[in-house]
Amino acid sequence: MESESLHLNIDYVGSSGVILSPEQKTALQTSLKILQSENKCHKVYFWGKILGIKDDYFIAQGVERDEMSGKRTFYSKDCFHWGLLPPASKSMRENSKLAKGRFTGDASYEFEHTESKKLGEGEDATEEEETVTIKEEDRLASVVAEIDEDVCIVPRASFIRTPDGEVIANRSFEGLTVSEAAKLCAYMHFREPNNLKEKSLLHKANLEKSIDFMDVLEDDIPKGSWSLQFERGSGLVTLRSLLWLGYVFYHIPGTRKFGSVYVGTGEKNMDLPFML
Repeated sequence: MESESLHLNIDYVGSSGVILSPEQKTALQTSLKILQSENKCHKVYFWGKILGIKDDYFIAQGVERDEMSGKRTFYSKDCFHWGLLPPASKSMRENSKLAKGRFTGDASYEFEHTESKKLGEGEDATEEEETVTIKEEDRLASVVAEIDEDVCIVPRASFIRTPDGEVIANRSFEGLTVSEAAKLCAYMHFREPNNLKEKSLLHKANLEKSIDFMDVLEDDIPKGSWSLQFERGSGLVTLRSLLWLGYVFYHIPGTRKFGSVYVGTGEKNMDLPFML
């Protein structure tokens, strides 16, 4: 959700329970502008909020002109002072999955995970305990990266890939029609594709290279992991993720207005396949 019009756009996801107090709106409106200026970002987005036991983390992302590759993530607990989260490496994300339960709200807190390893064979076999320490700040960075990869979405044609490989906002995008907005194939994962090669072999004639370079929601597994609803007649469409409960995307058909926000505990819904 773009920071410049945050105070207006946050109301589009109010029906999903995403609400900011007037004080938080005012603080974010000012501090995100300063954050953009100090870090020389092309744009700053309000990403959302991860709810902790003692404190909540407000998350913002600064992007370069190429919004897919040039991205930095910041966090704050008071909507004024922002800290930079470390990039989520593969090993960091694997270790972070070992930490169970809610976030505490203290970025310096360390989770401890103990595993028993068997050494040797037969009668000489011995067991040794290994303790892995996971810093909450690293877990926070990993969860934000995982949510982005799993459920961050945009309308089809809202971004284009230039001949030199940059992913930039499409100035010609005028919004989805109401009929298009009702279909999951009109929304795409804002990330490098996972299954586009297989699809392109089947539907190559229907794909536009500069627009159809991302995976569509229609191909998501398991089927039924998105809830699409129209509100205000057909004046607003919202998509809610059932995989990451708390992620909401909105779009006003026929306009360039769209965005998303996540407000939740940062815990993935691992029971989803059994719920569908």
